[in-house]
Amino acid sequence: MDRSELNAQLPSLVDAVVKSIGSEPRLQHLNRVYLPNRDAIIESIEKLRQCLFVGYFGAQGLTSENLPYRVGELINELKETLFEQVRYCLRYGRQIPGIASEGPDCEECDRQAAEIVSAFFRRLPDVREMLASDVQAAFDSDPAAQSTDETILCYPGLFAIAVQRLAHEFYNLKVPLLPRIMTEHAHSLTGIDIHPGAKLGKSFFIDHGTGVVIGETTQIGDNVKLYQGVTLGAVAPAFGQMLRDQKRHPTIEDNVTIYANSTILGGETVIGRNTTIGGNVFLTTSVPEYNVVNAEPPQLRYRQRGKKAMRNDVLDFQI
Repeated sequence: MDRSELNAQLPSLVDAVVKSIGSEPRLQHLNRVYLPNRDAIIESIEKLRQCLFVGYFGAQGLTSENLPYRVGELINELKETLFEQVRYCLRYGRQIPGIASEGPDCEECDRQAAEIVSAFFRRLPDVREMLASDVQAAFDSDPAAQSTDETILCYPGLFAIAVQRLAHEFYNLKVPLLPRIMTEHAHSLTGIDIHPGAKLGKSFFIDHGTGVVIGETTQIGDNVKLYQGVTLGAVAPAFGQMLRDQKRHPTIEDNVTIYANSTILGGETVIGRNTTIGGNVFLTTSVPEYNVVNAEPPQLRYRQRGKKAMRNDVLDFQI
């Protein structure tokens, strides 16, 4: 086949694809309101980081004198972007037909969007206070950290927590889609998947972080530490939509440490305060406070060359 023959086939190829689009509504978004713009939301995350961690990201040379001007500039830019994206999300949530509709519902969405953006900005000081405790927890918990500056600039766990805390505010304000777009962006960069609905206490630390999963209805207390590969999930995700709005994920109380690759499942599962969960543990039942839970220790099997005799030794180790 040469190029001219390929060109001659284009009408039939286009027709086949268009028919496929029409026959599968789950893979198309036609004749409906605009969806939120992922690129605009990601840009907003970067600007919000500049508000949360002043002087670490974005413009250099900030001083106490020029700070109000820079913050004012950021808030003004964020206001425009977030209002537009929240507006799109609210219209999407109501499934208003037509992208140019100006009916009462759209006016109500616009009014709600303004209120939501205002409420979100009023919450930023509280989010910063929580993040300050997270930064300190990361530094205090990791002897490899040379300073709190290092944790802010380098630690993927802190970035994922910061984005989740911002997204959680929009989640509480009942904004569709936008919170999940935010946390999935952080997930794509860090490998840490924290649903925006999860409730995180203060001084939360995720070390290394790759493969951590924290489900929507998880509740985490204060001074909790997680390591890589930890899953706080649901027992029966196969039931899917039947479990919506139910408590499906565990509760982790204060001062709990969960080591690498452990899995804790179930909405009724509670890990009591001051408990340590060792690596590679699988739990679907609650653990009382002040306990240590370890997996079965590995065994070494020695074989002397030329002899059949073997012995088993249990390794004496502590996580």
